[in-house]
Amino acid sequence: MISTILLGALASLTVAQSSGEQYTGVAGNSTVAGSSLGPDANGKYELSAPGIRANFIAYGASISNLFINDTSGIERDIVAGFDNASYYGVDRQHPHFGGVPGRYANRIRNSSFVIDGETYHVKANENPTKDHPDGVDTLHGGPNGWDWRNWTVVAHTTSSITFSLTDPDEEQGFPGEVISYVTYTLTNLTWSFKMIAVATTKKTPIMLSSHTYWNLDGFANNETATALNHSLYLPYGGQRIGTDSILIPTGDIVANQPQSLNDFWSTPKQIGANFSNPDLLGNCGENCTGYDTAYIINRDALVPYSWHDSPVARLRSAWSGIQVDIYSDQSAFQVYSCGVKVDQ
Repeated sequence: MISTILLGALASLTVAQSSGEQYTGVAGNSTVAGSSLGPDANGKYELSAPGIRANFIAYGASISNLFINDTSGIERDIVAGFDNASYYGVDRQHPHFGGVPGRYANRIRNSSFVIDGETYHVKANENPTKDHPDGVDTLHGGPNGWDWRNWTVVAHTTSSITFSLTDPDEEQGFPGEVISYVTYTLTNLTWSFKMIAVATTKKTPIMLSSHTYWNLDGFANNETATALNHSLYLPYGGQRIGTDSILIPTGDIVANQPQSLNDFWSTPKQIGANFSNPDLLGNCGENCTGYDTAYIINRDALVPYSWHDSPVARLRSAWSGIQVDIYSDQSAFQVYSCGVKVDQ
């Protein structure tokens, strides 16, 4: 998976290529061999480029901070994360702040799947019931998914960092060993990342993602601490993947009609525009108001096309003037608005 995120306080931005000497070695959460670069006192690795800087941590190969100036020239940290890397491992809620969920992001129905006629059972960790106290499905790879683990830093420059993880056979019940590399790179007002995962011994399901939480106001807007005032535009998102009450895909492809609750493609719309609409209840699962939706990226009619040509998503805050354009080579884009559960 390859994605590029362009950021700025202007609508027009330019992608620039990065360069620099590559340092290699085995690092864990320490200095890379052959380099003076290493984590700071809070366990974070800082990268920088013109107009942008960011911090990453080995836990979950996560982004913890992303700094950019708003239209007033004030630097804002526009992603959610903890101040110290050690907090990620002890947080009981574990909201997947900025990490790489795996080896299978999103949900696996009944915590089981079939490959070549053989049924595999993986550890459940969501929607517990009396009969299934651990849960009835598997979310983000299980209770010890990839964003619950410390990755190894194998390359680090002032503008790029690569994390690696080896996931052994039968971990969480998944078949076969998987070796993964995640590289983050900063260039001029741009954050790019590339995710690679290779099954080395057996066939196995793999789906990776970046679980970044955005707040383009840098949590500094006195009127709201949420991102519901941000406008979202999904120009290719005319369809979504249908799900049941616990967000397991049903196999249905659902049209997002213009002006409907899930329409972000016909025109940009504030994320919270429909939160007062009672029909939004259940849109992100049973008793949940908001979005946890996989939008299909419909670009097949654009032949030929390159994923570099236009963004699949645009997020903008009128308060800060910061805009994020997201480019991706993937076929779907997940929108999660931290939906509100309604008590019965």
